[in-house]
Amino acid sequence: MLSPFERMIAKRYLWPGKGEAFIALVASISVGVVMLSVAMLVVVMSVMNGFRAELLDKIVGLNGHAIVQAYGGRLDNWENVLTQVRETPGVTDASPLIEQPLFITFNGRGEAIFLRGNTADDIETLSEKVVMGSVAGLNPGGKRVAIGTRLAQNIGARVGDTITVINFEGRPTPFGTQFRRVGYEVAAIFEVGVYDYDEKFVVMPIADAQTLLLMGDSIGMIEVSVTDADQVGQILAPVADALEGRAVISDWKTINSTLFEALQVERVAMFFALSFMVLVASFNILSSLVMLVRAKTRDIAIMRTMGATRRSLLKIFVTTGTTIGAIGTVSGLALGFIILLFREEIVWFIAKVTGQQIWDPEVRFLSTLPSRTDPWEVAGIVALALILSFLATLYPALKAANTDPVQVLRYE
Repeated sequence: MLSPFERMIAKRYLWPGKGEAFIALVASISVGVVMLSVAMLVVVMSVMNGFRAELLDKIVGLNGHAIVQAYGGRLDNWENVLTQVRETPGVTDASPLIEQPLFITFNGRGEAIFLRGNTADDIETLSEKVVMGSVAGLNPGGKRVAIGTRLAQNIGARVGDTITVINFEGRPTPFGTQFRRVGYEVAAIFEVGVYDYDEKFVVMPIADAQTLLLMGDSIGMIEVSVTDADQVGQILAPVADALEGRAVISDWKTINSTLFEALQVERVAMFFALSFMVLVASFNILSSLVMLVRAKTRDIAIMRTMGATRRSLLKIFVTTGTTIGAIGTVSGLALGFIILLFREEIVWFIAKVTGQQIWDPEVRFLSTLPSRTDPWEVAGIVALALILSFLATLYPALKAANTDPVQVLRYE
């Protein structure tokens, strides 16, 4: 705790006098650098966390946490496997799924797509992502589909139009294999938010997909959702052992391993790089305190002769430097949260001024810039800034505490 005398002196040193404008400028720069470094750390880490979480939510929302896929691409006697998966502890949902790369045409335009055959319940959950039309009309035998917004833009299709789906594995004839060409009405256009999904996916009832792909009663895979996404491997381990030799289980970590590993590496690298900004800010605090100690050497000597102890001087300068760091840290938190709040407007403004799209959905997978702030990470950033600020005060504070008043005032 500071005594009233120590508190008064520390307060005066936080606001240098009129003849000490340069010291005040250096101290202001120190506050500004701490503020910017903390703000950038908060913004970058929140965006990285948001990108990972949003990407995981959207991928899992469409694909589940894992898939059970038979060797050869067709799972026969899948009802027993589905029952076994659903009875596994930790599994919250499991449903049959067909997913097959095909080709579609519309008004002379063609696109490679991923055909998804979903159950009625899974199609119903897609209704939250529908931007035009309705999935209520996607009934077995109705020859209706839902397509992504990007795909609709690419081929120029709207709700009510009929697209042609081509299955290259058609029925054999005496003249060779005849491709299956089936027309489907576009009943709904959806937007998941993941660029690749919105550009490639065509969704239809699973019964229609079985008919189109000549699969009979077989399915392609079973998608599984679990209680804890990070523990999906452990939860489905008993299923993997039971289905060994018949099917393979791939979880979201395996399917998207390259993407999420790259995100993790980038996240750690960005935190490490931006932490150097906080280190630079602490050096600014150190330099401003060194200048303050040199400018106040005579005052320090007088205080020593009046009875001020080395401990008091140490506390005064440590408090001054740490307060500069604290002010910068709090300001940085406020600035960081403001930037996150208006991040979409900032991205739009930068794109408008520079003419360069800095958030390209084709590259970033997501249509919008996400953000998710982790309170523990923010606490770590604050602790890092305050600890470095405190360490930066030790040398100048010790220098001031060890000032010899006799040497300083000898020629006064």
